[in-house]
Amino acid sequence: MSFSVKNKDEIIKAIFIQIAFIVLLTSPQVQAINIISNITAETVSLSTTQLRRIYSMRQVHWQNGTPIVVYVLSSKNIIHQKFCKEQLRLFPYQLDRIWHKLTFSGYGVAPIEVANESELVEAVKSTKGAIGYVENVLEVSDVNIIKIDD
Repeated sequence: MSFSVKNKDEIIKAIFIQIAFIVLLTSPQVQAINIISNITAETVSLSTTQLRRIYSMRQVHWQNGTPIVVYVLSSKNIIHQKFCKEQLRLFPYQLDRIWHKLTFSGYGVAPIEVANESELVEAVKSTKGAIGYVENVLEVSDVNIIKIDD
């Protein structure tokens, strides 16, 4: 069986795309965003809808009655942008609009913004009822890792 030059080029191109895809998936830079909470939250899973309600400041208590304290990174932070798009299925500017509307109307407060991921982890660890997100959950201890159910 012989292949024409066109078919060989297509096969080589297909193999190259598959290799590139495998390298991309196994790259350490391609990491999922993980949701973490203070151990007092006593929650191991949330639906995407519940997570969106928490981050849009509409759900303000955990199931056990503990007030939820929301921590976030800057809207310009890549991890925050990934979190919004992958977990909340919103654009960061949409979330900002929700927070601004709550704040300026007097019906709520915006989440607490921290400078970096390590500050976010420390804030979640030390604040009763806190929730946040990290890119590499392997480096985090003494918090709940919350599974998101779709």
